[in-house]
Amino acid sequence: MPNSTYTDEEAIDFASAMAAFESKQFTQAMQLFTPFAQKDDAQAKHLMAIMHQNGLGCVPNPMQAYKFMKESAESGYAMAQHGLGFMYMQGECANKNSTEAIKWFELAAEQGLQGSLTTLGMMYEQGDGVEKDLDKAQALYKKAGFNDLG
Repeated sequence: MPNSTYTDEEAIDFASAMAAFESKQFTQAMQLFTPFAQKDDAQAKHLMAIMHQNGLGCVPNPMQAYKFMKESAESGYAMAQHGLGFMYMQGECANKNSTEAIKWFELAAEQGLQGSLTTLGMMYEQGDGVEKDLDKAQALYKKAGFNDLG
């Protein structure tokens, strides 16, 4: 959702950027999102990070992807917190760091993001970067909306 302080014209431009992104016109989306990212719009930065990370509308740029994802995550945007957690968990665009991954997944999970709750549940179930804790895994899965898994 774009910043509520945008003018009607800016809101239309943001909607155009989203439409370009969703229709896979990534070069256009990159151009349209850039001014919003420069104004610290968390959603725009998150989508810019995805495009830089995957080379959508640009040459892949892991450093830019990390920069945009981290800035968006630090502003409290749950999807970016989840994305940054994955960057740290997978060692993609950032050095692999389970402690940082868990930190960012937990921040997103606190906002109710189902994907982060599920990912944390799997990490605790498998002992991936954390001490194995099946009770905690079960609680996270339940909070994510899944019933007993065994």
